[in-house]
Amino acid sequence: MGKIIVFINLSLDGVMQAPARPDEDTRGGFTHGGWAAPYAAMPEAGEAMANAGGLLLGRTTYEDFYNVWPQRTYSPFSSYMDNTQKYVVSRTLKEPLPWKNSTLINGDVAKTLSTLKKEQKKDLVIMGSGELIRSLMPSNLIDEYVLLVHPLVLGEGRRLFDEGIPYTPLKLIRAKTTDKGVIIATYQPA
Repeated sequence: MGKIIVFINLSLDGVMQAPARPDEDTRGGFTHGGWAAPYAAMPEAGEAMANAGGLLLGRTTYEDFYNVWPQRTYSPFSSYMDNTQKYVVSRTLKEPLPWKNSTLINGDVAKTLSTLKKEQKKDLVIMGSGELIRSLMPSNLIDEYVLLVHPLVLGEGRRLFDEGIPYTPLKLIRAKTTDKGVIIATYQPA
């Protein structure tokens, strides 16, 4: 059985919006896009991806990734993104999805993901997709949170753990700090 693992960049004040590029997500007038790029912490957190058998994405992240990664043919990560199975949770997208190896999940998402977890030999990793993460928390479908906490306060933007999510005690199972001060903390539900 596979696990569902959240793998996400956060500022100290919990902002997850647009960590990679200035134009990544400007919703709400957000002007700090690309804030995580100078810290280059993703490679140091790579062990979280070691057993990844697929990506689990919300619609907004899927569409953003699709608009970026197939065009970056110079990047070895682009090949990984193209060839990895992507499960996309959306109420508005229709099949067939444009990016190869993409499967749409709609309807009873919790039931579908419970079944999918049981069928997986490897893990499903959620990148970005804050709305999806928050929607899965009440069903206790998330097995692990890998939080890359960056040493900066943005003061605005979409937060991962926003109001209205359920009480969720976690236990720290692993932590390390990069040379640039990013804390890579891995938590499991307590």
